[in-house]
Amino acid sequence: MSRYILKRLVMLIPVLIGVTFMVYFILSLSPGDTAAIIAGEGADAQTIEAVRKDLGLDKPVIVQYGKYMWNLLHGDMGVSYSTKRPVFTTIMSSFPNTAKLAFWSILVAVAIALPIGIISATRQDNVGMVAALLGVATPNFWLGLMLIIVFSLNLGILPSGGMSGWKSYIMPAITLGTGDAALICRMTRSSMLEVIRQDYIRTAKAKGLGPGVIIFRHALRNGMIPVTSSIGLMTGLAMTGTIIIETIFNIPGLGTLMNNSISKYDYTLTQGIVLICALLICGTNLITDLVYALIDPRIRAQYTARKPIF
Repeated sequence: MSRYILKRLVMLIPVLIGVTFMVYFILSLSPGDTAAIIAGEGADAQTIEAVRKDLGLDKPVIVQYGKYMWNLLHGDMGVSYSTKRPVFTTIMSSFPNTAKLAFWSILVAVAIALPIGIISATRQDNVGMVAALLGVATPNFWLGLMLIIVFSLNLGILPSGGMSGWKSYIMPAITLGTGDAALICRMTRSSMLEVIRQDYIRTAKAKGLGPGVIIFRHALRNGMIPVTSSIGLMTGLAMTGTIIIETIFNIPGLGTLMNNSISKYDYTLTQGIVLICALLICGTNLITDLVYALIDPRIRAQYTARKPIF
């Protein structure tokens, strides 16, 4: 298992280099003058040029990228143009809010989706699929606004936004988790339908095992592989910040920070956020693969087999 983890960590290096390269050059092609925005309205050409030289924006893009990567190798992600604070510190101040929102939204999604998906598969009805289609078709921003109108403006039992306490996470988690729940529900149903038609399930029934034992001990573990993959992907996406949800509920997370950095042409901060998001997604995928090994002994045997690292 340790050899597999080492292999995945080594493979992470070219992925991160490719992400930084693509994002850096895409941002360099975007319209607008960063130096003029930082210098402020009314700044003369001499002041703008001085700011551009101070930030190193007067050099070719490839030189700027090389300097950025050199500093990154030494643990320096740069200083934000807009906040005047280190990029890593700025990101870490917003990341906990996004992490908490991601955790609760995935918890809501799994709590809703797994029971509905299992029941829909075992009874082989379409009630769960209708609910899943409604969840997929419902726009998150519309659901969030409706929740604010009902529970905040009309009933006054939940805060409309911010991060003032545990109640602040209820509506954002439901809004974000509903769409994920619909997708997980569809995946759970299709995977369970495939599993319960296998020969070993018929054998378990012939032996007189109860429905609960058959579903949860035999069918669910084998059917959870694709479901786990979906949950891992959604967790990675949620951890990287959801701009729309964080904007609607005024949550100071990574999504809001990304939106502000792009609007202010803060390329250094934008680059840092994208790099952290890439790390989170790759890390989530690695954890998902390790969970596979815990669920399925066959996959665990492949990981523990002695193979060359490359």
